[in-house]
Amino acid sequence: MTGASPGARTGGRSLSALLLVTTPIRILLNTTFRMVYPFLPAFSRGLGVPVETLTLLLALRSGLGLSAPLFGLVPDRFGRRFAMTAGLLLFTLSLALAAAFPSLITFVAALFGVSLAKLLFDPALLAYLGDSTPYARRGLVMALSELGWSGATLVGIPLLGLLLAGGNWRAPFLPLALLGGLAAFGLWRVIPAGSAPAPGRTRALFAGVAGLFRHPVLLGAMGMGLLISLANEMLNVAYGLWMEGTFQLRIEALGASVIVIGLAELAGEGAVALLSDRLGKRRLVLLAGGLSALAYLLLPFIPGRLDLALAGVFLAYFSFETTIVGTLPLVSELHPEARGTLLSTNFLFMALGRMAGATLGGALFSLGFAWVGGLAALLNGLMLVLLWRVVRERAEPAPG
Repeated sequence: MTGASPGARTGGRSLSALLLVTTPIRILLNTTFRMVYPFLPAFSRGLGVPVETLTLLLALRSGLGLSAPLFGLVPDRFGRRFAMTAGLLLFTLSLALAAAFPSLITFVAALFGVSLAKLLFDPALLAYLGDSTPYARRGLVMALSELGWSGATLVGIPLLGLLLAGGNWRAPFLPLALLGGLAAFGLWRVIPAGSAPAPGRTRALFAGVAGLFRHPVLLGAMGMGLLISLANEMLNVAYGLWMEGTFQLRIEALGASVIVIGLAELAGEGAVALLSDRLGKRRLVLLAGGLSALAYLLLPFIPGRLDLALAGVFLAYFSFETTIVGTLPLVSELHPEARGTLLSTNFLFMALGRMAGATLGGALFSLGFAWVGGLAALLNGLMLVLLWRVVRERAEPAPG
C-alpha cells in the first residue's frame, strides 16, 4: 500500500494477534483518560477544589492536543513501536508520581501525562493499522481497534468506581501505573521494530504538515473531527453533573450507569465494523451524524425517569461513537503518502474541539442542560454540511 511505513509491517504476525495485544492496552489508556468525567464530583471533593476548576483543567488538557502533529512525527521518524512504548512509559511515570506524592499538582501532572501518552500511542497505532490493512477492510479493522474505547467504559470505569468508593481519590493511580509498566514491557516484546528512517525524513514531515492545510478536502475532514469532538465533550463534562443532580446517584451507582455508555459505544463500534466497508465510509458517517444531532437535541427533554434518561444517553453515545469511529478509516486514506502526519493533525483538530467543549460544557450547564444539547446538535449539523459539501471519499493526494 502506498505510504506504508517500515515500522508498521506486521513481521509475520497476524492482524488479529496484533489487535489482541493492543486492544487491552487501549482499554487501560482510555480508562485513565476518561475517569475524571463520570467521577468529576468525587475528584472535586477529594482534592478540595471546585468542579469549575477541574473542568478548566480538562480544557487545558485538551489544549495539549495542539502539539499532536509534533507527536505524529515520532512514529514516522523513530518507528511505530518506539512511539507506542514511549507513550506507555510516560503514562506509567506520571501516574506513579501521583500515587507516591498525592496532591493537586501531581494530579494535574498525571492528567496531562496521560493525555500526552495518548498523543504518542494512538496515532502510531492507527498508522500501523492503516499501513497494514487494505482500504476495503479498514473500517472493520479500525472499528475492532476502537473496542479499547468501549472496553474502558464497560470494564475500567466501573472498577475505578469501586476503588474510589472504597478508598479516596488517589486509590486508582498505583494500580494503573503498575499496569502501564507491564503494558510497555509486553508491547516492546511483541511488536516488531521498525527500520532506520531515511535521511532528511524529519524535514519532509514538517513540510507535509504544512501541505495538509492547503487541501480543502483534508481541511474539511479535520474540521469534521473538531465539530464532532466539541459536541461530545460538552456532553462528557455535563453528563456526571446531570446524572448526580437529577437522580441523586451515589458514586457506585454513577459508575454503574456509565456501563450504559460503554454498551452504546460497543454497539457503535460494532455498527462501523459491520457497515462501514459495505455501506461506504462517507455514507455511514452521514447517517450516524444525523442521528447524533437528533439525540443531542432530544436528550435534555426526556421526562425525569432514570430508565428513559439512560435510553437517551445510550442513543446519544451510540450515534456519536458510530460517527467518530466511522471517520477514522475515511481520513486514513485521504492522503496515504502522509498517513501518520494526517492522523496526528486530525487529533489536533479533535483536541481543539475537546478544549472548547470542556469550557463550553461547564458554562452552558450552569444555564441548563438544554443549552448543552441544543448547541451540540447544531455543531453536528455543521459537521454534516462539511461532509456533504466538502469531503469526498478517497480524495486525490494532497500537495506537499
